[in-house]
Formats: sequence, C-alpha cells, structure tokens
Amino acid sequence: MSKMAEYDGPILEIDKLSISFFTRLREIPAVMDFSVSVQPGEAVGLVGESGCGKSTVALGVMQDLGKNGRIVGGTIKFKGRDLAEMSADELRDIRGNEIAMIYQEPMASLNPAMKIGKQLMEVPMIHEGVSAEEARKRALEVVTDVRLPDPERMLNSYPHQLSGGQQQRIVIAMALMSKPALLILDEPTTALDVTVEAAVVALVKDLGKKYGTSMLFISHNLGLVLETCDRLCVMYSGEAVERGSIKDVFDEMQHPYTQALFRSIPLPGADKNSRPLVAIPGNFPLPHERPPGCNFGPRCDYFEAGRCDAQDILMEAVPGNDRHHTRCLKFREIDWNAPIALGEQKAKAQVGDVVLKMDNLKKYYEVAANALFGGGEKKVVKANETLSFEARESETLAIVGESGCGKSTFAKVLMGLETATDGQILLDNRNIEQIPIEARDTKTVSDVQMVFQNPFDTLNPSMTVGRQIIRALEIFGIGKNDGERQQRMLELLDLVKLPRAFAERMPRQLSGGQKQRVGIARAFAGGARIVVADEPVSALDVSVQAAVTDLLMEIQREQKTTLLFISHDLSIVRYLSDRVMVMYLGHVVELGTTDQVFSPPYHPYTEALLSAVPIADTSVIKEHIVLEGDIPSAMNPPPGCPFQTRCRWKSEVPGGLCDKDVPPVRQLGDGHQVKCHLSDDVLARMGPVIKIAAE
Repeated sequence: MSKMAEYDGPILEIDKLSISFFTRLREIPAVMDFSVSVQPGEAVGLVGESGCGKSTVALGVMQDLGKNGRIVGGTIKFKGRDLAEMSADELRDIRGNEIAMIYQEPMASLNPAMKIGKQLMEVPMIHEGVSAEEARKRALEVVTDVRLPDPERMLNSYPHQLSGGQQQRIVIAMALMSKPALLILDEPTTALDVTVEAAVVALVKDLGKKYGTSMLFISHNLGLVLETCDRLCVMYSGEAVERGSIKDVFDEMQHPYTQALFRSIPLPGADKNSRPLVAIPGNFPLPHERPPGCNFGPRCDYFEAGRCDAQDILMEAVPGNDRHHTRCLKFREIDWNAPIALGEQKAKAQVGDVVLKMDNLKKYYEVAANALFGGGEKKVVKANETLSFEARESETLAIVGESGCGKSTFAKVLMGLETATDGQILLDNRNIEQIPIEARDTKTVSDVQMVFQNPFDTLNPSMTVGRQIIRALEIFGIGKNDGERQQRMLELLDLVKLPRAFAERMPRQLSGGQKQRVGIARAFAGGARIVVADEPVSALDVSVQAAVTDLLMEIQREQKTTLLFISHDLSIVRYLSDRVMVMYLGHVVELGTTDQVFSPPYHPYTEALLSAVPIADTSVIKEHIVLEGDIPSAMNPPPGCPFQTRCRWKSEVPGGLCDKDVPPVRQLGDGHQVKCHLSDDVLARMGPVIKIAAE
C-alpha cells in the first residue's frame, strides 16, 4: 500500500465546516462556520474551553462522528482531497496510516492484555503488510525515539507495568509507527504531571521536526500551545473567534474573548492583593441556548446592543496581516492597548496565630510484597517522612509536588481518614493525629474541611443543592431549627456567589464551576478553621478557575480561614499562596515564603518544577530543564537523597554523599529551608529559571 502521492499544498484544509448532532427533539449545532488550515511541517494549536467544539473538529477530521453527528456544511480536505467523498476502504487506509490521533487518556488507546511490542508491531503489519521482523525493528526504533529507558524491556512489558508518562510515550510511538503526515493531539498531557508533561511536549516537538509531521494540537492550556505550536486558532462556543501566528494572537490580540482569557490566567506579575485576576462574567452558553449575533456578546466588555446581536458575524482579516483573522464587528474601534481596568485591590490579610502544627509526622503503609497472592515478606511504603511545618490563621500554605509525593496521604491523616504512624498534629494545641474521623467530635470535624479536585464526585446526584448544604449544617449542629438552617444555607449560597434559586436545582443542572462552588459552600458551612483544597481548580476551565480561586481568597479574608492548597500548578500557587512547601517522595524538600521559593537559590527539584510549567507569555524566557527518568516508587525509594536519581546538580556534591545519606534540613535564613547536600557557594551560583525579556 503506497501513501498518497507527494502533495505540496496544505496537509489539512478545513473550510467553513459546520457539524451538528441530531437528537429526537432538535438539531444541536456543535461547530459552525469553522475554517483552519495546517501547512506541511506546521503545528497548529486549537484552543478553547470545554464544550467549545474543539474535539468535535478532531472527530470530524477522523470522520468518526458516531450515528448522531453529521457534517452539515463546509469541507475537510486532506492533501487536497475531500474526506467526505472517500470510500470506507480509503478512509480506513488513511486513518492510522496517514492521520494518527493521540487521545487524552493513554490507557484508552492501549490493550491491557497485550504486550507493548505486539501492539506497536500491529500498526505497520496491518497498514503496510511488512514482516514481523521488520515491524519489530521499527518498534524498537520508535521506542528509542520517544526516549524510553531499556527499549527491549518496554516491548516485553504490559501497559499496567508502565507509569502514566511512559504509557503516553508508547501511545505517541504507536501514532508515529507509520510516519503519518498529520498527527492530531487531543489534550495529550492533561493526565500527566508537569515535569512529565514538559518532557512529552519537548519530545513531540523534536519528533515533529524529525519526521516532518504536521500537527493539530488541541488544548485549553495557552502556555502549552505557546511552547509547541507555530499558529493557533481560538474557539468559543462552536466558532473560531481568532486565528493567527502565536505572536499575532498573544501580543496583538484582536478579539475580546482572547483578551478576557489572558486576563483570567495567573501570569508572572499577577498578585492576589495588588493585581488580582479578572474573571470572565457570566457562563458559557449551552449549544441550544446560544445568543443571537455574537456568541460571546452577553459576556463581552465591548458589547453594543442592536449591532453585535443583529446578524451573524463572519471572520475578517486584520488589516496589514493576511494570516491574522478575527470574528468581531468592533475590532477596529477597540483600543487594544488600553491599560486593563484593575480588579478591585484588596488589603493584605493579617496573618494570625498558629492554628495547625505538624511535628515529625510519619505515615507508613505495610503492603504485601506480592500483592496478587499475599504472603511473602511485607514491604513498607513510606508515604510521609518526618513532615514538620506550621500554618497560621488567614494564611495560605501551598503544598506542591508531583503525583505520588505524599500530598494526599498527608491530607488524609489531617482529615482523620488515616492515623499517623509517628509524630504529631496539633490543631489549636490539641493532638489529633491518632483520632480517626468517626471518633472526632463535631467541632473538630467542622474545623477541618476539604474541597476536592473533582466537583462531580462529591455531590449526591439525587439531592437538591440546598438540601446538601442543609445536611452539612445538621451534621455540624448549626441552627436551632429548620428555618434557621434554611436561612444560613441561603447566606452560604450568597457567600459563594450563586443565585439563591439554585437551592432548588439538582447537581446535573449545574456546570463544573458551579458544582465546585457548592462544594466550597459545604466546606465552609460549619465555620471551618482549616480548609484543605486538593487541586480545587484543576478540573475547571481557565475562565472559571479565576472566579473560583478569587472566591476562596475572599471567603478566607472574611472568615480568617487557614487554607492548605494542594496543587501541581505553580502559576496558581505563585498567585495565591503566602508560603509554599515542596514535597518529593514523602519528604519536604523546600519550605519558605512564596518569594523565597520562586527565586534562586532553589532546591534542585523546585528548580526543575519551575522550568516545567508552561507560561502563556511571549516575553518570558525559561531555562529548559528536562528531568530524566520517572519518579521512583515509594515502595523502593533510592538510598540517600530521594531526588538523587534525577538531579542535575549531583556532580557538585563530593564523596557520593547524595547516594548515601538523606540530606539534613538546612536553614537559608528567614524561615527558608531546603533539604539538600549542596554547599552554600553552589547554591549562590544558581540563576533564575524564569526571566522576563527586556522590552
């Protein structure tokens, strides 16, 4: 089977595409009048929030819209040929062979019962009819290309024996097996840690160059698109609203939605007190409730009634730049360089007395060495190793680290879902580390509350919103009777800025951001002293994140709550925390104020974390530090310093100390501490990872 003849025009050309889904009641337009083209060897980013139609576009390209989806207008051409006119056989030949797609969840693309090598070999054997020997040779080559350690062992492993980052690399290898002309990546790094994400992104860029593959990169993360793409297209509610080169769109944006998006992300320089983020007002319209005229109209600062809602708005070229387009009637009249109206400045909260103190907390788990059949010797997993810190009233302490570093274990011990192996936790000078939740008194339970990552899992689907909050008030013993509790519930809805009418709604009638607000209302129902927020915004859209973090800050100011903010997103941590604790494999490797932790000298792990975070700002220059290897298992941590297997500064420490001894905690002054063997003069040589270019 030969590939399609050499072709020199755009690899992918989508022109005025409209896709609808048909239900018994009505036609629901998912994508309208959408155009984008991808040139040979070019990477184009498709950016937008959930529900804007970006994945529908990808499924349209793959001609995989299911039985309810139909292309109702426009064309999709691949190498100049209209995909809609191809036979099923031709399409089957192109899919996987010429157009490959990488999905968000790596395990969804891998067969759990089949060794990796066999899965990779299938691709060229089926698509190109090559021999098993040739296919295996090629599989070995791509596994080496995606920088996996010990390629032979990888080919003989099953998917479950690999970490998430390794699985995602195998999926990328699988997509590259047949050297496709177009690679579609649908949020390929959402499920991965930032450091792994940085490595995967660097990899995709290099491979794109090596194989000359064109890419369509779907993401909601503007920083990631900046680092991977040449051009981008911004989508809102089914339509492309702006497209152009990265520089055009980031530095000379011409659409109010793009502008509003940038104002709601915590870029360097944003500060919760002096330069708060500006959230986008209102909510995303549902597909069958789109407004007349401009879809973004009801949420736009520049909306003009009778003009913006009078007719369909078409894409127009920006004068002087034929590759920069926008869908806005007023883009020539708006002063895009006007200084942004600053969000309301807040006074810095006064940090009060110590509310929570942890002293040498340890949490070990015993597991059978052979989990499947039990028996054999026991292994100890050291999930938390001598954790010590204190948190004060009105303070936000961020806890940062990759998955598996012990953040959530520590939260469980604090909540009483687990008890400590050793050490103590003092809440207002009372020891609580050995009191499981069922033995805690009502006051302790209402004092320490949690806001979870996924708002969908924490609400009871069959109970109204109001009832769920009242239920929490009953448990915390608040209010003398139903009337008082009803009143308090309405006040809590006011507190999280939800309309009081929502009390009667069911969870399924709420968006993700609204559900998360209900979760916050419930956590604060009993006047919590300490709220553990476990990645509370990572499941939400960018524009909603700003509103929810702002809300948490505001409630904290009013109620003087101590907020423990668990996250791997350092941009948000920098924006809202007062102090930061960096964890790696159960150890606290660095602890200090936000300013101390974000400027050198750093712990080598903090340095790598900072370098890995994508920042949506063209003026930022970053030092790229890609961590080699994956995080070691907590069942079998390396001897000596937990980070030594991946540390780029290790050679600066004489006498193999890093391999032998766990480093002592060193005080760098003003309460800034680092667990590291590096000497003072080496630390002094560290330069900043993130610099802002001079204008």
